[in-house]
Formats: sequence, C-alpha cells, structure tokens
Amino acid sequence: MKELICITCPKGCHLKVDEENGYAVTGNACPRGEAYGRAELIHPTRVVTSTVRCTGGSRPRCPVKTSAPVPKDKMFDVISALDAICLQAPVRIGQVVLPDVCGTGADIVVTKNI
Repeated sequence: MKELICITCPKGCHLKVDEENGYAVTGNACPRGEAYGRAELIHPTRVVTSTVRCTGGSRPRCPVKTSAPVPKDKMFDVISALDAICLQAPVRIGQVVLPDVCGTGADIVVTKNI
C-alpha cells in the first residue's frame, strides 16, 4: 500500500492506494483525489516548467512550460531538449517553441511576453 498526498486541490488529502486490490484509493474527500491516486501509481505525469535563452529582449531568459503533463520518466529528456533552444525577441505568451517535445505529444510554450 502506497501513501500519497493529493495535489489536485489545496486540501491535501492523505491518500492510501492499494496496488494489490485494483489500485483502490481511500482517504480522498472528492472524486479527483481518487483519480489522482490511481494515475500517480499507474502512469505518473508532470507539467515541466523551465526557462530558455532569449536574445534581443528585456530579459536574458524566457519562461516556458509544457502544454500538457508529460510522463515523469521523460522529464529529464524534456529539460535536456530545452538546452538547445535560443529564442529571438519578441516572443508572446502561448507561442510554441518546440512542438511534440521528445515524442510526448506536449509542446513547449512561452509563458511570458518578452
């Protein structure tokens, strides 16, 4: 049995997920906690946030993130792919910097106008 703290809302329910009993979740106060607990053990994902180099603007780095959660085991590959990116200002929020990063189906998008 795994113990997790749910991160889908500020309540932070203490979940227990029974892997041997069909990933049964207890301790959740809402259905989102049950879905989170099951997904965290079956296929954990994360949204990756970082910065990339940017020239010609008011800042030397530009904040970016993945457009969707990516598999947790691909996070370091995604971060490594960001090292090769250097943007030229101006850039706009939502601008796709790197489509389908590392074959995850998620794009790297800009999160600040520069």
